[in-house]
Amino acid sequence: MAKRPKLTHKQKRQVSTNRTKRLKQETAPDTENLGEQQTAKVIGRFGKHADVEDALGNLHKCHIRRTVDSVVCGDNVLFRPGLETTQGISGIIEAVLDRHSVLTRPDYYDGIKPVAANIDLIVIVSAVLPALSTNIIDRYLVASEDVSIKPLILLNKVELLSPDERQQTEVVLQVYKDIGYQVLMTSCKTGEGLETLTDLLKDKTSVFVGQSGVGKSSLVNQLLPDAEEATNEISSTSGLGQHTTTAAKLMHFPSGGDLIDSPGVREFALWHLPPEKLTWGFIEFRDYLGGCKFRDCKHKDDPGCLLRDAVDQGKISEERYHSYHKILDGMEEQRPTYSKG
Repeated sequence: MAKRPKLTHKQKRQVSTNRTKRLKQETAPDTENLGEQQTAKVIGRFGKHADVEDALGNLHKCHIRRTVDSVVCGDNVLFRPGLETTQGISGIIEAVLDRHSVLTRPDYYDGIKPVAANIDLIVIVSAVLPALSTNIIDRYLVASEDVSIKPLILLNKVELLSPDERQQTEVVLQVYKDIGYQVLMTSCKTGEGLETLTDLLKDKTSVFVGQSGVGKSSLVNQLLPDAEEATNEISSTSGLGQHTTTAAKLMHFPSGGDLIDSPGVREFALWHLPPEKLTWGFIEFRDYLGGCKFRDCKHKDDPGCLLRDAVDQGKISEERYHSYHKILDGMEEQRPTYSKG
């Protein structure tokens, strides 16, 4: 028997592509078995499929057409429900409606990735354990400003603070209040701040962001007891939080409003932003931008720098100023080589 000739790399890729096409055709619902097109909201995204909720509150696990670029929690979509269920799939998403907002984050392999859509409020969750990092808060604030979504700074696990530590922490957080951000302190153990948080989330679509281990899932369980989110303790070896949420999902508040719980991100990178966007993301800097002596001012020790002068005069927090430069200095190092230049 003659030996089968070896395939070239190009032929192997073509075989793989054809196999993928056949699999998609096999798993996609037959269009003849689909109902009329209607609107729905995406409440979960799992691999190549998404769960959507129609106007009557019915859930449908849907295949996503290849012509649809991206589907994330919070998206409003046009879909056709299946007249019968095939391999667990009961519909197909045909289009994503215009988003009024979208939260994105950079990915080394996939470029800029959407995280959630049609968001009204970004809840930046920090905690006193593993540690309160204002630099991470600043990163999330820049990301919020970049997509023009209102942020709420939330410090969780405050029951772990001694009276003196609490006073020191309040001084640190006062900087954010002074520049116009809303700050809330909460505890899932004592219930502090949870009623206020419930009121702030009412009738809005909100998303929780923050490092792993800060208590996002515990907060969800307090706000929505039926959610039964998995929680985890801080790692005793690394001191870092461990991931508990593995896929984004949207949940409803009984009193109105939605909450999107997204997988934790230990560090929210900003390397995809040009330096001027980062600077604009520090809102208290804006009154001083464009007035420096030199157009290419680096806002360090440059002569005639209005930003540096404002720091020296106490008009801008020195901590935030140093946080800005820490982020700026690290952006080039974090940026993937394919995006440099």
